[in-house]
Amino acid sequence: MDDSPSPPPTIQARPFEPVAVIGAGTIGRGVAECLCRAAIPVIVVDRSRTALDEAQREIARGLFYSGMFQPSPVKPAGRAEATWTTDLDAVREAGFVIENIPEDFVMKRAMFAELDRICRDDCVLAANTSAIPIGRLAAATARADRILGLHFMNPVPLTRIVELIVGARTSESTVAAATALLARIGKQWVVVRDSPGFVSNRISMLMINEAIRTAEEGIATVESIDELFRSGFAHKMGPLETADLIGLDTVLQTLEVLREELGDAKFQPSTLLRQLVDSGKLGRKSGAGLYDYTTDGLSNAGAAR
Repeated sequence: MDDSPSPPPTIQARPFEPVAVIGAGTIGRGVAECLCRAAIPVIVVDRSRTALDEAQREIARGLFYSGMFQPSPVKPAGRAEATWTTDLDAVREAGFVIENIPEDFVMKRAMFAELDRICRDDCVLAANTSAIPIGRLAAATARADRILGLHFMNPVPLTRIVELIVGARTSESTVAAATALLARIGKQWVVVRDSPGFVSNRISMLMINEAIRTAEEGIATVESIDELFRSGFAHKMGPLETADLIGLDTVLQTLEVLREELGDAKFQPSTLLRQLVDSGKLGRKSGAGLYDYTTDGLSNAGAAR
């Protein structure tokens, strides 16, 4: 009897390779980094060459630091594993597409219609949306059975959980392809039914909005509100820190979608939230929001006096 160890199995290319990521913003580049870490060929598409260049630099930096703490070598982005392009037609051969453009239904619907035209027939199209119902996006395509939602959360490389949203016509094979991809990049997932805001944002956006309203009314400072949730409820971040990390413009857009889709006034965005977004204070990505990240202090707009 031969007791010698069997050779490792040959890793076959998955049918979803390459994976295309549409949008090189904060979430899109996080998704692309996870794909690069797993050595999955990825095509990153954005209409802005500047955004692509910034994403490539940030992902290369993230992979470098992750490689310092991981026993297995991590291949750098921007080489064989990653293609960076402003040409949407580059996704023609992708087996799986993850869309990450802004939370605007008209823009997303147009993107899904275009992807449906460009992509091969067996390609899965995943929407990374905070609140827009998957069924509404699927209706823009002729492949509703191959449409689902993948709600990645920021920061994507460090957050293990993904909300997997199944539409009314999403097929079992499409869900299987999505879970296989998520497993490949080391993510866990929770399957939820299609509904505006799904689970995570339907609940969390209410809390964030009420926390902003509480600061607006001068009941407590921004810092105090967050400290209550960190120390009192063992949250890693308070709701206002979380809002700044997500982006206050995204929070505002998500609340507006929830209010419109559910017809419930409880999702009415707070006045302070609108004021901050209108003034360009969008959170971490702009240098100031509820907190001021340029001076490590509190933004006066969010502090009770």
